[in-house]
Amino acid sequence: MSDRLISRREFIKGAAASGGVALASTYGAERVAWGGRKTAADQVALGKTGLKLSRLGIGTGTNNGELQRGLGHERFNHLIHYAYERGITYIDTADAYQTHPWVREAIRGLPREKLYIQSKAMYMPGFGRPEKPLEMVDRFRKELNVDYIDTVLIHCQIPPNWDEQNKPLRDALEEAKHKGMIRAHGVSTHSLPATTKAASLDWVDVNLVRINPQGVKIDTPKLIVYDKSNESHVPAVVEQLKIMRKNGHGIIGMKLIGDGAFAHIEDRKRSLTWAMKSGIVDAVVIGMKNKAEIDEAILHINNAFAG
Repeated sequence: MSDRLISRREFIKGAAASGGVALASTYGAERVAWGGRKTAADQVALGKTGLKLSRLGIGTGTNNGELQRGLGHERFNHLIHYAYERGITYIDTADAYQTHPWVREAIRGLPREKLYIQSKAMYMPGFGRPEKPLEMVDRFRKELNVDYIDTVLIHCQIPPNWDEQNKPLRDALEEAKHKGMIRAHGVSTHSLPATTKAASLDWVDVNLVRINPQGVKIDTPKLIVYDKSNESHVPAVVEQLKIMRKNGHGIIGMKLIGDGAFAHIEDRKRSLTWAMKSGIVDAVVIGMKNKAEIDEAILHINNAFAG
């Protein structure tokens, strides 16, 4: 979320201002009782993959993982466990974040079958092209100390022909899927042309897409379309998400807080509320660094469904 730490007092004050319902003490922290409504902790279907993950995921790649690594192992481990105790079972990592070993230590003792672990592989000019990408995927498993990784994505794709440029890696991920090394594959896109290509490909099981209603740090934010369903203007990338949905792709939203730009609670609330109410994503992931940020994200998502 914001680079500024959110204190427990700020969280409670912001929650009350945002119309939060009564809070109850659970695991020593604030938690909302929802009586059967949809929540951040729900296990949701990821497109037609047959996989499920918590609606809210915790990311480990803020500033390319520097922020999470800067917590130190003890605080990082406590953060992952705190999230897990609140039903957040989706953990997002990547080779580029250098957090595979950190996640490995953090999930030690947690039931693997209840976790959804997603990693990403970089394969682009200027970042190196592994000669044996299947061995790279196996290295990921060893670094995470798991038999399988739920999803491995091709990381941070920008060109419209990213699928052609990454064919060796796409083939390796397909083989890894058949061998049970991973359960699904897909792509993380950082441009509208790359996202448009991803939406059209049968190869893509899962899309990780930058999205927020403010159009901050997302794919070509100046391209805005008018949404007649809610009489508002929304980022053009939403049209591609609709195509993904039609094609049965899993869709995970990122940059919901503008890559940390949304310093005010109302901006964060607006973004998460919009993502939940619009139904354009299956799940969302946010890079978080403290317990209060986890509490706040859960509250905004839960309140979105309560309203």
